This record gives sequence, C-alpha cells and structure tokens, in this order.
Amino acid sequence: MTNVTRLHHALPLSADINKAVVDLDTAVAKAIDAAKSAGLPQGLVVAILHGKAHAQTHEMVKA
Repeated sequence: MTNVTRLHHALPLSADINKAVVDLDTAVAKAIDAAKSAGLPQGLVVAILHGKAHAQTHEMVKA
C-alpha cells in the first residue's frame, strides 16, 4: 500500500487537496439529493455508496 497517503501525517493539507475534498463532498451530496428526488429508496442509495466505498477500499489494499 505504498500509494496510500495518511492524511494525519500530511497535515496541513494543501489548498488543492482541500478543494478536491470539498468538490467531492459537494458532488456526492448533489447526487444523493438527485437520487432521492427521483424516488430511489434510501436503502438503495446507501447500498450503492457502500458498494463504491468497498470497491475503492479493495483497489487501495490490493496494490
């Protein structure tokens, strides 16, 4: 896992990283709002997010 950065050790975070985090958070929140407005059950939204998080974790630890 040499490609993993522990944010605790990288503090303070750069402006670019902070912007990326804010942009990601905003995009995820908008996507969740759109999905809920379209009538997706909350459990399905959670399941999709959990699946994506699991897949990204798998990519991170297999390297």
